[in-house]
Parts: sequence; structure tokens; C-alpha cells
Amino acid sequence: MTYSVRKHGDVLSTGNVLQIGSTMLFVSCLFFVYFQLWVPVYCDTEQLGFFSDSKSSGQVAKETGSSSCGCDALKRDVGVDVGEELSPHLEDPAEKYSKAANEENVEHHREQDIRSKMVLLKSSWFFMGTDNPGIPPDGEGPQRRVWVDSLYIEQHEVTNRQFQHFVNQTLYVTEAERFGDSFVFEELLTEELKSKILQAVAAAPWWLPVKGADWRHPEGPGSTISDRLDHPVLHVSWNDAQAYCKWAQRRLPTEAEWEYACRAGLQDRLYPWGNKLLPKGQHYANLWQGDFPTTNTADDGYIGTSPVMSFPANSFGLYDMVGNAWEWTADWWNVHHTPEDKHNPTGPATGTDGVKKGGSYMCHKVPHFCLLTDLSL
Repeated sequence: MTYSVRKHGDVLSTGNVLQIGSTMLFVSCLFFVYFQLWVPVYCDTEQLGFFSDSKSSGQVAKETGSSSCGCDALKRDVGVDVGEELSPHLEDPAEKYSKAANEENVEHHREQDIRSKMVLLKSSWFFMGTDNPGIPPDGEGPQRRVWVDSLYIEQHEVTNRQFQHFVNQTLYVTEAERFGDSFVFEELLTEELKSKILQAVAAAPWWLPVKGADWRHPEGPGSTISDRLDHPVLHVSWNDAQAYCKWAQRRLPTEAEWEYACRAGLQDRLYPWGNKLLPKGQHYANLWQGDFPTTNTADDGYIGTSPVMSFPANSFGLYDMVGNAWEWTADWWNVHHTPEDKHNPTGPATGTDGVKKGGSYMCHKVPHFCLLTDLSL
């Protein structure tokens, strides 16, 4: 899932703001969109590109020559009826909760605060984007100077344990649960289950649609999070993340805030810790090792997602900013940027694709992880 921040504006219903000196501090929610699995998105049916021919995942990966995990190919049919209209930038996602659940939130926070610890990031200029993008279509150029106001941001991604507590308090039902299915990486499924699935995504056949896959059942029926309570929560849509943040009295970070947090004071480096993938032979993130998508050697210790804080923090004290799972931001995707200085940019007012950052454990051979972008809602 993702990190969170305390919001400047109207996403928060409480208006809680922390004042330190003359600086207004807002608390941001880091919701990692952890792509061990799919997060619901909205696109035309034609973009699904389902197929059921005999071409293997490995063949498609080699033919496309892409280093992507194919997450951007996962699109959901907007015609599916989930009982109500779902706006990608829902103003008040928590209105679907019961009145009683909302009234219990304040008492809940008094009794037990299970939210993530916050880290203060002080206001500063930094250079966002790059003039030498590793994946030009992501629209990460040109490099431009950006000012980010001080904010608090969660130390690590939202876990299954935290999301479970939120659901127990509010009776919230995620979009994947209402749709009735979600996408799962084929290597995590049993042969019996795979034999019953006749479709895949043409551009990324390693993603399979699984009935009953959701945050409680990451690989579908029969799977559980009971032994993964400290892993990042999965199968969470942008609207689901917004609902959690509202309950937690936090918000999603903007793309600029996220990149500032990821870079952690470094500039023009391939990774949040420097230019070497394995400094002194040590793994600093949960990434793919081996021939994607068929062989993951798990040299870093994990085939799929890993518990939060399993790898070293960046110099800001934030964990899993890259790898493990994709992370939601508040912004719409935009490829048109200018080199002029910006103050607290928030992206375009409208759009069709939300921005996810940081990559996942499936990412491989990708430069500039703090710039890595994926799209969907």
C-alpha cells in the first residue's frame, strides 16, 4: 500500500495541522500499491487485451524487450457494476462507511494508535525528474527545481495489520472485493489454480485474473495474510487508499513530495542510496533477481513481498521507497513538464491515470528508481 501525509487541503475532513515555528506541517500517508498483485484501475475494455493463446510469459517478455513488470497493462472494464459510481478522485471516500463507524474513529485513536510512525521532512528545494530518462515514455523530464514545504511522512508502507484494523473499525469493503476478482502474478499461484484460468493480459501474460483475490486473500481463495501481517497490504485501489488515509487523518503524498522523500537529499543517483545496486554486496531493496518473469533467484531473501523495514532505510529514515511494491501518489499522470522552478506542484487538475512510484519486487534492470512511474486507477 502507500505512505501517508497530513494534507494541506480538502482531502482531510478534520483539518488537523501541526505548527512548528512558522512552518505548517502536513502529514502524508505512504500507501504502497504493492504489486505482488493487482490494484483495481479504470480503463476501456479494449485496453485489457486478454488473450488465451499458447505464447508463454517468457516469450512475451523477450519479444517486448521491456524491463517493466507489466503493471501498466492491467486495466479494468469501467462497465463493471459495483453498486455505485466510483470517481478516481473521490472527494469523500469515507462517506460509504456507516455513521456509527465514523463516530467511533476518535475513540479508536485514543485507545490504540496503530498508524505508522511519522518522519519529519524539512522544507527544501530539490531537483525533480531527469534530463536522461531511462524510460522516456514515463515523462520524467526535463529536470526542474522544485520547492517542497515541510511535511511528516510515514516511516513505512501501510501493512496488512494496519489495514485490517481500519477495516475492522469501519467495515470498509475494497473495490477488488466488490468487483470479485483481481490480478495475481502467475508464479505465486498453484498449478491447480492456474489450470482453471483461461485468460491473461496480452502485453503481460504473467498477470492472471483470479476470482476472489483481494487484500485478505492475496493469491485468491485459500490464501491468507495471517502469516503476512507485517507485509504491505495489496489489492488496494486509489480510492481504497484515500479511504484509509481519511480514516487515519492523513493523505497521499503528491508526486513531488514522494520523489523528494525517495531521493533523501541525493541528486542524480540511480538509487536512493547511491549508484551501486549492491553496495558492499548488500541488498538495499526487494527487487527481482534472475530472468524475469520465469526465474527469481530470491538472492535478497524474498520471492514475493517482504515485511516492512526488512531493508535499510534511506538517509531520511524511510523504508521501502523503491522495490517491494508500487506506491500510490495523489497526482494525475502528466508527461508535459517545463524546466521552470515550481512550488509544491500537484499535477494536473484532471486526468485518466493516477501516478504510482518506486517499482516493486518484480522490477529488474530499471535505472533511476526514484523516477520509476506506473499508471492506473
